Amino acid sequence: MRTLIHLSDLHFGRTDAAIIEPLIAQVHELKPDLVVVSGDLTQRARASQFRQARQFLDALPQPQLVVPGNHDVPLFNIAARLMRPLRKYRRYITEELQPVHLDEEIAVVGINTARALTIKDGRVNDRQIEMARRQLAAVGDHLVKIIVTHHPFDLPPGPQHHGLVGQALPAMRAFALCGADLLLAGHVHTSSAVSSAGRYRIADYSALVVQAGTATSTRGRGEVNSFNVLQVEAHQIVVHRLGWVEAQQSFALAGSQTFVQRGSEWFEQQGDGQLIG
Repeated sequence: MRTLIHLSDLHFGRTDAAIIEPLIAQVHELKPDLVVVSGDLTQRARASQFRQARQFLDALPQPQLVVPGNHDVPLFNIAARLMRPLRKYRRYITEELQPVHLDEEIAVVGINTARALTIKDGRVNDRQIEMARRQLAAVGDHLVKIIVTHHPFDLPPGPQHHGLVGQALPAMRAFALCGADLLLAGHVHTSSAVSSAGRYRIADYSALVVQAGTATSTRGRGEVNSFNVLQVEAHQIVVHRLGWVEAQQSFALAGSQTFVQRGSEWFEQQGDGQLIG
């Protein structure tokens, strides 16, 4: 079994300072096998904000897999936005925009969905889809195969302020071909974990789609700061959501969901063992 910490939407430049140190301490206590950060490390892609994000990442356990978000692209510097949209991200965070983590149990591929020509929307292109498909198809089916993006392939229930990542359907069809099991994303600042079968009708295939809320930003959109802890093994994934409890100055378990795989499809399992399709 592998333990993954899923953080998203840090938004350095607009963080709750009281959360940073307790979050770092709790992530260390959980002893993760991998820390995943699904984008929006900064609020306005300023060098000072990237330095804060870099300091935060350096304080967390390794290994890490990080992808950028739309807030990591300059908003007001039009020349930088169009010509070198991720220059500061690549300088302070990582040069790798499609990072890969591979071990004996999991294969994780990150995809950059941030784009210079949109303010908040994101997309994947054909080259990225094909690269991810090949990377995951090349590893054994005994591994749990994971995709990490900033923009989501599904949306949590309730009022929607964002859209799906562009080219979501062709990407999902490619993920079906390579057997992707788990899709991790952020962007909407709301937590959720659902089967992709509710949105995508792909024969004999569904993935588990997990959203993380904002870990450290003051822009909670009605939800407390939170992050996900995933216990991942072949044919079973448990998603724990930890939410910030101000009175305790720490994160506490807010809920858990268990998903099991039957064939190439993922289903939520209730406490009585019943599967939710």
